[in-house]
Amino acid sequence: MGRNVKNGSAKGKKKKPVVASSTDLFSRYLFWTDNHGESLEKLWSKVPANIGQLIVTLAMFIFGLTVRGEWLLLAAYFAKYLQSGGDANYKEETDELLDSFSSWIAFRFNGFTTVLIWSTIVSYLMYFGIGGFLHWYYYINRRDKANEWKCQPNNWLTPALERHEIMVGSLSLVFGSTISAAFSTYIMNGGPGTKVYFQPGDFGYLWLALQGPLIFLYQDYMTYIFHRVYHTPFLYKNFHKLHHTYKQPTAFSVTAIHPVEFVNMQLVLLLPIFIVPVYWFTLVVLFSYIYYHGIVDHSGINFKRHWWQPWQPDCIFHDNHHQYFHVNFGFNMEIWDKLHGTMRRKDRIYREDIYYGYGKKVEEATEEEMKLDREERHNENPLAHSENKNDYLLD
Repeated sequence: MGRNVKNGSAKGKKKKPVVASSTDLFSRYLFWTDNHGESLEKLWSKVPANIGQLIVTLAMFIFGLTVRGEWLLLAAYFAKYLQSGGDANYKEETDELLDSFSSWIAFRFNGFTTVLIWSTIVSYLMYFGIGGFLHWYYYINRRDKANEWKCQPNNWLTPALERHEIMVGSLSLVFGSTISAAFSTYIMNGGPGTKVYFQPGDFGYLWLALQGPLIFLYQDYMTYIFHRVYHTPFLYKNFHKLHHTYKQPTAFSVTAIHPVEFVNMQLVLLLPIFIVPVYWFTLVVLFSYIYYHGIVDHSGINFKRHWWQPWQPDCIFHDNHHQYFHVNFGFNMEIWDKLHGTMRRKDRIYREDIYYGYGKKVEEATEEEMKLDREERHNENPLAHSENKNDYLLD
């Protein structure tokens, strides 16, 4: 989330950013981290490098899990696990004694307002607190070394777009907190309907071992499908285009989504708990992984997958999606794009007006189109690609 930089001008001595004249809350928040950069840098220099990297990793993990309110669901299921007391015969309450819809609402969602308030407070604290820390750590503290860490080191969001993504992202936090507060109060008040269970052997240990990978495959494939559908002309122009306003995505971009799409995606991820039996701890692991990588993939930082994640694309995969718009629709698995032919190809060019993920053949492109495409390819950091080499360059 640095200032607008072109043609590698981020190199060299760091310059103190110019504070915008705007007095809105978001401008003040952004430039507070800028103006206190030197003091924070002196403080951070005292932290050992390995400890500092651990802090950053933990910050991204906490940010991903808490910013949209999903931590409430995990906390609710943990509380229900404790409530079960290890009793294999523990069952949820039924609705037999609730004689009207209004009494059902009052009972099953008792405490909703209080939970919503606290959920929203936590979401905003994490969004601005940890989000601001990550913004400072990379986009200010290491701004002069962008070629070492940034996926698109020559291009940055403008101050106006920074404020825009924070405002849109802040609005989405309210929707996320509301959904999570509703689900968590329903769960805590014994609402039936979900298939979550609390004793590991209730449905057999084979299913316990298989449910995590199977639900992960379902969630990721359905996310791919819905994401790709949102890239058809009508839905893209009226809903998803908002998220693609940020061609150089940042951690703040992860919630900067149209409210309709935001709610849609949340429900897709939550659907399995109503369909198949799920052990509560499996949910903790799945949501932790999915939302952590949601932050990583939007960070704009050249994070690479670990040796134990052969299914997980590097951060540049989704960064390319923002840079080239209609390609690389997958999130935590790139196999769906490979199977459906929507994974980025070297012999194709991609733009915002070329839909459906297949691109345009280079031999069919005009000279001007190829000129612009070559510039885009050269703006990618080789260090973000596999083996630190940008194999997409044409020249």
